[in-house]
Amino acid sequence: MDNVLSFNRGHVPLLISMPHPGTVLTPAVEAGLVEAGWDLTDTDWHIPRLYDFALDLGASTLAAQYSRYVIDLNRPPDDSPLYATASTGLYPATLFDGSALFREGEEPSAAERARYLAEIWTPYHQALADELARIKAEFGYALLFDAHSIRSFIPRLFDGRLPDFNLGTNEGLSCDLSLGEKLMTVCVAAQDYSHVLNGRFKGGYITRHYGQPAQDIHAVQLELAQCTYMDEQVPFDYREDLAVPTQTVLRQMLLAMLDWGRERYGR
Repeated sequence: MDNVLSFNRGHVPLLISMPHPGTVLTPAVEAGLVEAGWDLTDTDWHIPRLYDFALDLGASTLAAQYSRYVIDLNRPPDDSPLYATASTGLYPATLFDGSALFREGEEPSAAERARYLAEIWTPYHQALADELARIKAEFGYALLFDAHSIRSFIPRLFDGRLPDFNLGTNEGLSCDLSLGEKLMTVCVAAQDYSHVLNGRFKGGYITRHYGQPAQDIHAVQLELAQCTYMDEQVPFDYREDLAVPTQTVLRQMLLAMLDWGRERYGR
């Protein structure tokens, strides 16, 4: 499969992973989707655009091109569950609201899905692992920021309105505790926004698998409420008036990660 991912190599010890902004569908997935799936509602819309300032910071970026409706890059390859609460799997069968994603009997075949694992999931994770290894070899440590977004109201997944900034560190297992604390100070200072650490979203497979603080690889996930930078209804327009102040906080967050790394490791 062509154009599986977009990758830019930076020059600081930070990689920003974006596994869910993709909108490309395979023919088998497109043919089987229910009408409600055609809008790709559950996409992490505009995330590469929102983080376009990261290149100026010198961060590496990795973004998926295929839709999560094809295969979810933030799920383990054996499709083992990450959450005890409602969620979606490696090959999503439902929309976030719990309704069916495919017409009955028209899901992609097992052979098709095996191809997605080999030709979409695996290249993304190989690129992610390779870049973290390169960063660690150069700097002695690596920082991973897994960038996500989601609608602020999804009753099936969480009660009420989601906080604006939802940081996840797998309950402090995916990074040094002091890094999570440093990021929370950025959130506290951003008084126009709400925030939580390890709330409903504690970090998916990428954060949990690659975050190995004992090996000097520190991973954090941010699930950002989409109302902070875009319209949450079709056609899901990017809102510059909302995005610019949100980008200010995101920039401060990434700079705080880099500062923490220099303070901790001396480079």
